[in-house]
Amino acid sequence: MSRAPQDCGARDATARLSVGDATLRQVSPYPDSTAPAVPAPATAPAPLRARLAELRGPVAPRPLDARALAALATNPGCRRRAILDAAGVDKSAVASRIGRPAPFGQSQFAIARGHAFEARVTADRCAELLRLLGERLGVPVPGEVDLPDLDAAGPAGRTERTRLALAEATAAGRWALLEHPMLRLDVAGSPVHLEPDAVVVHPDGTWTVVEVKSFPILDGSADPSKVGAAARQAAVYVLALEEAARSTGRGRPGETVLLVCPRDFSNLPTASPVDVRKQLSVTRRQLARLTRIEEIAAALPEGTTFDLRPAEDGRTPTRPPRELAAAVDSVPAAYSPECLSTCELAFHCRERARQCGAVQALGRAVRGELGGLTTVEQVLAAARGPVDPDDPAARRLHRAARLRAGAPAGAPAGAPAGADPAERPGAAEHAPGGAAAPGGRGREAVACR
Repeated sequence: MSRAPQDCGARDATARLSVGDATLRQVSPYPDSTAPAVPAPATAPAPLRARLAELRGPVAPRPLDARALAALATNPGCRRRAILDAAGVDKSAVASRIGRPAPFGQSQFAIARGHAFEARVTADRCAELLRLLGERLGVPVPGEVDLPDLDAAGPAGRTERTRLALAEATAAGRWALLEHPMLRLDVAGSPVHLEPDAVVVHPDGTWTVVEVKSFPILDGSADPSKVGAAARQAAVYVLALEEAARSTGRGRPGETVLLVCPRDFSNLPTASPVDVRKQLSVTRRQLARLTRIEEIAAALPEGTTFDLRPAEDGRTPTRPPRELAAAVDSVPAAYSPECLSTCELAFHCRERARQCGAVQALGRAVRGELGGLTTVEQVLAAARGPVDPDDPAARRLHRAARLRAGAPAGAPAGAPAGADPAERPGAAEHAPGGAAAPGGRGREAVACR
């Protein structure tokens, strides 16, 4: 087929995204995140599948996708998310039932717009996508490429059909484009089926992941957080392609993916290559640290289940919220503020962390600085008690406490930290007994503060 005509705004073939570093953030060494990597079996054993079905209840499992897997990889120490995702539990429904729903997700308008944009990109036998591939990656793509039929029964059948199509196209040394292939990745001992938007097979055996997103590229740049999330998601697909390459003995997944987005404020597609080597190395390491699902399930109290007990209509949950919350709390979590944008149970976990006074609620950076101090009570005790010369965290806390005591609220900027409080400007407002300077606010104002 002939290529679609080029528009004048898409001729800048050398344009690349100007985005910040989109690597996964460093994860603090939580106790639950240090499990060594264990070779995963080819398939989950039957007892494990039965146990996961028992945890989920008599409902269809929610399949893991690359977005959820990338979020799971950013926090490998969270056993709660690992077991819920492995069991296919609907975390949104659980969060709503226990009274802390997550207020995020795509609107129906955004979903419809994304589908319309992807349909435009793949129209006319993917002519526009092939044009962007040739321009942005600098490779000569012919007007005709193979489009294998990947239809099969079930995820396992589609995965096998995709594997055969990749092997055939690579062995023939010709261009091929696989739309919505099905890939498999073993995660923590359980198989996960993933569906990228497209995979391009090059004549030299390179496989390139194509990720189609609906957020815009404005003047050659895009939102770094969105590009970072897309890069982490694409890195998961590349890892799945590596498994396919090992199973077929052919092919070489590329470390550069093609990100296709709307250009400016139009619905015209443009693209940019994104290097995902950093995301690959971090995601590979984080997934290797995930605790095996069998170990998490074995540690659960007997009778634990996340079944919502739907009513006769199959949708309305009837399980008491307190009982369901107790089942969720029986699995250790590793909360951090970053979870608020990726996990449906983040608000519940945050509330529990605050109730326990866990320093995790303050963020991973703070958690890492505090060393072995895991609760706010321990932090305050270390700051107010005797200095431990062998504990650098305690020394820093003592110094911070002294600085704070020397600069009370209301002191002007630049006031000497060690000066006598009575000599500071406005000290009369804070004098013992509540005496106030003329025009001051007195005792009541200080108490209200």
